[in-house]
Amino acid sequence: MAFGMLYQGINNSRSEVMEEKNVSSVTLIHLLGLRTPHSITFLVFFLFLLIYCVTICGNLLIIILVSYSKSLHSPMYVFLSQLSVSDILLVTNILPNMLHAVLMKGSTISFSDCISQFYFFCVSETSECLILTVMCYDRYVAICKPLHYTLAMNFQFCWLVSITCWVLSLLVVLIPTLTISQLHFCGPDIVDHFFCDLEPVLQLSCSDTANVLLEVTLLNFVFVVIPFFIIIVSYVYIIITIFKIPSITGRQKVFSTCSSHLTVVCIYYGTLVCVYLVPRRGQSLDITKFLSLLYTVVTPLMNPIIYSLRNKDLKKAVAKIINHNGGNI
Repeated sequence: MAFGMLYQGINNSRSEVMEEKNVSSVTLIHLLGLRTPHSITFLVFFLFLLIYCVTICGNLLIIILVSYSKSLHSPMYVFLSQLSVSDILLVTNILPNMLHAVLMKGSTISFSDCISQFYFFCVSETSECLILTVMCYDRYVAICKPLHYTLAMNFQFCWLVSITCWVLSLLVVLIPTLTISQLHFCGPDIVDHFFCDLEPVLQLSCSDTANVLLEVTLLNFVFVVIPFFIIIVSYVYIIITIFKIPSITGRQKVFSTCSSHLTVVCIYYGTLVCVYLVPRRGQSLDITKFLSLLYTVVTPLMNPIIYSLRNKDLKKAVAKIINHNGGNI
């Protein structure tokens, strides 16, 4: 009797293990990508390829300029170079696979690659939120507390803050990523998106995803909502300080130092709000994909363009390099 119960218990445990193995059956994921008419497939492909090349070159140019030009060795440009690193990480993580999906009308990636793509996507987004917040603090100190700027924003402090932003991003994103990797995925193995975002991946799971959603909600509050609130409060103080300046010319000059950052913040957080905070009831998948394109593709493209067009120091650094090379020739 005892041996029979023991045998039955062993069989039950084996069957449970087999069921878990059967449940965790998704090893390949099919990304449907963007739905484009066949007649414009190559046009769409070359458009995104051009965007990818311009984004990489533009952000690399900023990194090289900040490293090369001594006139750009200031806190604002140190943080700008880190923002460019984050943008390069984001587009390199998303666009190559999306280009393949455009040509092949979909792409197939392994489950581990999908989780890795999700991880690096979240790292780049988290680091961008933190870096934009630090850049806002830099502008706040420069405008509202100019006498304390040199002491508060010294070079060592800037690099320490930059490293902290990256370390925090790399570590905190591990929490939901590891939790997702421990879920059971029983399919379907089709994701109607152009990358492995949170919601499409969780739809493949047959496990309880409440813990993942709770972790993501808490982390979003700490690393997205709170930084956004800090940025808003900082700009309220900045605007109040600007309006205290008696001359209109002085106001315009001071505001121009933070206008590029404010533009980038509006584009970045505006798209995030549209994608993640606006209710998706009645919202088509095509609209969701389009909004996702804004912060995964358009924002990294626009960042170097906005800062280059509206920043005299960067223009002078480019002109200096061109003139120096022209003189050597």
